[in-house]
Amino acid sequence: MSSGVQIKPKTAVQKSKTSSPMPCSPEPATKPQPKPSDKLNPKTIDPFGTPSRTPSAFAAIYAKGGIPCRLVHGSVKHRLKWECLPETVPFDPLLVTLAEGLRETKHPYTFVSKEGFKELLMVEGAAEKTIPLLPRLVPVLKAALAHSDDEVFERGLDALVQLSAVVGPSLNDHLKHLLTNLSRRLMDKKFKEKITVALQKLEQYGGKATVAIIKSKIPTYCSISS
Repeated sequence: MSSGVQIKPKTAVQKSKTSSPMPCSPEPATKPQPKPSDKLNPKTIDPFGTPSRTPSAFAAIYAKGGIPCRLVHGSVKHRLKWECLPETVPFDPLLVTLAEGLRETKHPYTFVSKEGFKELLMVEGAAEKTIPLLPRLVPVLKAALAHSDDEVFERGLDALVQLSAVVGPSLNDHLKHLLTNLSRRLMDKKFKEKITVALQKLEQYGGKATVAIIKSKIPTYCSISS
């Protein structure tokens, strides 16, 4: 016997509702795969674009034209183009600003700060212009040497050797503030040789008094004169 109760078939609308996914549980988006070229290009930032966060002091100065040199892309390697002769540029505050830029991690800031610092120290009369700035330069270099980024540390180490070559024994009074970070990194095998060579350069440029200063923080250091 028939009970008299009829079961209506689902409508097309009901079927679509049944088969459609819940709005609160969307399908996970497919993560885009990195392009091969991403590995070849450095981390780059547009200093004139809309910043995603507050720019660093160096980035802000660079964007406003406060750094009188710009990066020139070459077919083999990059170089700096100065708006005026480096010999005519006031070291105060530009040399300190470039040293602060050593902590940058984006291109072109990384290249401009490193190359600008080196080229400014190469001009005639650099020692006389740099020595008065040591009390301001040393804390900035110390911050670069304490940075967690390996490339920042290496730029700071290179800058320290370049500075020592220019100011010579004048750096000795400030050297102890920089050696603690070198001592820590010396335990890392990938930096041991580079730091050892840097310490030998510091001794070479700083004279015999430098040995005692280095050994006070790094007792295992072997003098190049021993």
